[in-house]
Amino acid sequence: MDSDLRLEQQVCFALYAASRASTSAYRHALASVGLTYPQYLALLALWEEDGLTVRQLGDRLLLDSGTLSPLLSRLEHAGLVERSRSADDGRRVLVRLTAAGARLRAEAETIQCSLLDRLDMPEEDLAQLRTLAQRLVTSLERADRVEGADRLDP
Repeated sequence: MDSDLRLEQQVCFALYAASRASTSAYRHALASVGLTYPQYLALLALWEEDGLTVRQLGDRLLLDSGTLSPLLSRLEHAGLVERSRSADDGRRVLVRLTAAGARLRAEAETIQCSLLDRLDMPEEDLAQLRTLAQRLVTSLERADRVEGADRLDP
């Protein structure tokens, strides 16, 4: 068997397994505050910059509106965010944290610290892992744009 095709040699599988493991760890930790992992990610973006448009939030989270809208509805129903039309442009919908959503940040920081404490990895390794994953995403997005442009050329 060609060693390049062994499962344990695949970067994509290592990333997939790491993603599943980290999402699972967060799912269990976030259950105590009643959040799903995607809801937590949305709140992270809003804690960083409140008042994003739905489109900006979707771009930050790499989610389409069909996935983001129900997620925001659940957060709104939970009283953590509110959506409103922009006064400048009624086509734009802004997402803002409520007071309860802003207060949840302190609990999220505790959860994040608890999860990081459980890892048997130095902070430097985690920073390098994040940097490499971000580089991979950028590289793959660039390759997709080039491939897409090649398909458009006659």
